[in-house]
Amino acid sequence: MLKERMTPDELASLTGYSRQTINKWVRKEGWVTSPKPGVQGGKARLVHVNEQVRAFILSAQRPEEHTVSGAMSHDTSLEMLLITLVKEMTDTEQKQFSSLLIRDGITGLLQRLGIREQK
Repeated sequence: MLKERMTPDELASLTGYSRQTINKWVRKEGWVTSPKPGVQGGKARLVHVNEQVRAFILSAQRPEEHTVSGAMSHDTSLEMLLITLVKEMTDTEQKQFSSLLIRDGITGLLQRLGIREQK
């Protein structure tokens, strides 16, 4: 799933290539980037996923057995599923999810999902 802005790590996970390869593409293809909010030093960047980037990424994806998504089909541990879920969320969704977990805790979350009955 491509978002409007993504880190090289996120793009690497989607394509099956390394973060270094993604950064090489950013320079070579002239993709637009911006500083990642909250990270000092200026090296952490977000790639603006426009049509040019979408087309390149879709054409460059490795066969499924090499991608993280392919690996996920073999490793469906709860931890990996939750990590993938959070990585797919926008910053706003991540903040709301964090707030829910802090406010309600795991018990409250399980009750909302209907997994644990209220006492």
